[in-house]
Amino acid sequence: MDSTKAGPVNELPVGLDEASEEEYASQSKLLQEFTSISSIDKAWTFKSDNGIVSQAMFSISQPNLLANKKRKYMLSTSISKESNNNVNFQWAPFPVEMTGVSLIVPSPSGSKLLLIRNPENESPSQFEIWSPSQLEKEFQIPQSVHGSVYADGWFEGISWNSDESLIAYVAEEPSPCKPSFDYQGYKKGATKDKECSSWKGQGDWEEEWGECYAGKRQPALFVINLNSGKVHAVKGIVESLSVGQVVWAPPVEGTDQYLVFVGWSADPRKLGIKYCYNRPCALYAVKVPPYKSEAAESDLKSMEELTLVNLTQSISSAFFPRFSPDGKFLVFLSAKASVDSGAHSATDSLYRIDWPTDGKLCSSTKIMDVIPIVNCAEDGHLPGLYCSSRLSKPWLSDGCTMILSSYWHSCQVTLSVNVLSGKVLRISPADSDFSWDVLTLDGDNVIAVCSSPIDVPQIKYGCLEKASNSTGWRWLNVSSPIFRCSEKVMSLLSSHQFSIMQIPVQDVSDCLTKGAAKPFEAIFVSSKKNDAPDPLIVVLHGGPHSVSLSSFSKSLAFLSSIGYSLLIVNYRGSLGFGEEALQSLPGKVGSQDVNDVLTAIDHVIEKGLANPSKITVLGGSHGGFLTTHLIGQAPDKFVAAAARNPACNLSSMVGITDIPDWCYVEAYGSHGKSIFTEAPTAEHLTHFYNKSPISHISKVKAPTMFLLGAQDLRVPVSNGLQYARALKERGVETKVILFPHDIHGIERPQSDFESFLNIGVWFKKYCK
Repeated sequence: MDSTKAGPVNELPVGLDEASEEEYASQSKLLQEFTSISSIDKAWTFKSDNGIVSQAMFSISQPNLLANKKRKYMLSTSISKESNNNVNFQWAPFPVEMTGVSLIVPSPSGSKLLLIRNPENESPSQFEIWSPSQLEKEFQIPQSVHGSVYADGWFEGISWNSDESLIAYVAEEPSPCKPSFDYQGYKKGATKDKECSSWKGQGDWEEEWGECYAGKRQPALFVINLNSGKVHAVKGIVESLSVGQVVWAPPVEGTDQYLVFVGWSADPRKLGIKYCYNRPCALYAVKVPPYKSEAAESDLKSMEELTLVNLTQSISSAFFPRFSPDGKFLVFLSAKASVDSGAHSATDSLYRIDWPTDGKLCSSTKIMDVIPIVNCAEDGHLPGLYCSSRLSKPWLSDGCTMILSSYWHSCQVTLSVNVLSGKVLRISPADSDFSWDVLTLDGDNVIAVCSSPIDVPQIKYGCLEKASNSTGWRWLNVSSPIFRCSEKVMSLLSSHQFSIMQIPVQDVSDCLTKGAAKPFEAIFVSSKKNDAPDPLIVVLHGGPHSVSLSSFSKSLAFLSSIGYSLLIVNYRGSLGFGEEALQSLPGKVGSQDVNDVLTAIDHVIEKGLANPSKITVLGGSHGGFLTTHLIGQAPDKFVAAAARNPACNLSSMVGITDIPDWCYVEAYGSHGKSIFTEAPTAEHLTHFYNKSPISHISKVKAPTMFLLGAQDLRVPVSNGLQYARALKERGVETKVILFPHDIHGIERPQSDFESFLNIGVWFKKYCK
């Protein structure tokens, strides 16, 4: 037979057979429809000349699977109030793609727009200043001045001064000189420039801030003069401080100008900072010269020995500084509860400093409570403050009321806070189980998005209505093209329902505090059909001190749409339920959290909402820790499992993670903070092992899939691989998908897509 005439052989991808390939094809088509739904990242409003109509811009992102990046674009609208108390949004006919744009920051007056394009490779950073009609100025800032401008949401800080001639910002400090070598050996007089006849050595290794900050050494403070284009590194900041979140202090005529920023000390070392609010930080003020003339150069030299003013010496954490519109006080958030206990995240508190009108600062400034740490709230009252972000302009027109988003049990809500009286109001509807997130303010009105596990996000417009003896909020629906999705997706979502369940604690006698004995919550998503329950996926968040919100998740909506009920458990230790409930978990991981999840599963089984023979479990990070614990401690409960970058063996993780202190605090409780060491004892390692899922591995039966990011610094890939290999060794069916370029979150569009596609196919295989 002539082999050259044979047809092409259809070779199946590794890990697929003909049956699973059909499932793969079917599910991938639906997942693409969910993946294509857009998200709003930020929004801004601008008052028009007539003061009646306002303009708004929405920064939107959408996964670009082919390019494996997020596609970012801008959509504009005009907002007008109608005589019938409704509001009308007139959207631009098409969005505009913002290729290569890292940051967008309007000026205080709204008459200018700053765009920053961060460099690729060794190109310069690009600053563009736009007017309403054209590009006005463009500056190229070479790597010898500074590296990329921080756009990470944490160190990130960009602030225009009041007359819009200067911009302060945070960027990567320029790389230090490295030793040079040529054919004669070491070359004296090293430079940063590349030369073809020599090569660079590595020089001394420097600490980084861990996960998400690989290749980043030191965030530093810079000011650019928009008239001259000259960039100045701000002097007087000690080398051991990493800086971020900079804002200009209000100008006081005849006095020096100050910048206020957050500083994190690198002494004794930098530990992972992403999702870790337990890193001590303070607000600092530094005096700066005018930066407006050549004479400023001499001013700079004379100020090099300036000492910083630490504005928050009496408190262990201070961040997200915001000045009141009149400049009379400074408000900031604190993660004091987290820093003091060692828990990576905990209940926030809000504080106020009166800003001196004479411009004379001192480090003994009195710090006043606005919202203290809430240990255990009465039912219906604020459970505590839990803010993951803040608006750049959060103020209503009274100058003392700020609007912010916070977690309230399993929901995100919108709050108004009077920072003088401390009065807090929940202004998003109290009877709503949806989650609400503030985007921006339009005068005294609020633009927000609300969503649920079965409802795509919708823009809402909140109107402050003042009556003779009270004020209230009325929320209007806004028609928008942003979240449009296919009819198939809408039909699938409309065939589902969700509720937030109160789950009683199983053994109250073990609880040391009132808050620890209160019920925890689980979000239950199911089909509206009344026949036999669908197979169940138990979904577990990471942290452990984070929370699964009742908001829309494309990946979870996809899983519910292919025939699963979801039980999304906010076990004790989650954010949003008060400090006592949160602090009940450290020292009890692998037992209390595991028992809470099993209690929640038994709760839905007893109610007839789940088939006990068709239960699967899915979690990432600490959720993966719980997933692998559950299949070992309750081996007959689960028919399949999937774990994303799971912490499976704390005794090996402690020596290689960017947060070794996490292992101590979660395994030992707050006492772990005081015994933390870079050289664990044999007793410590035994304790970590006994707290770990790997100590139960001999009992595991459930087929388990692992999704691992090879660049993960939080739970390095060896942790999941060790556990997966040990399962294989014991004959348990195991599947591993390794994403070579992903970090802890596995969030790159192609990786996220392939992860949840494989989870769907894996669970279908064992839930027939």
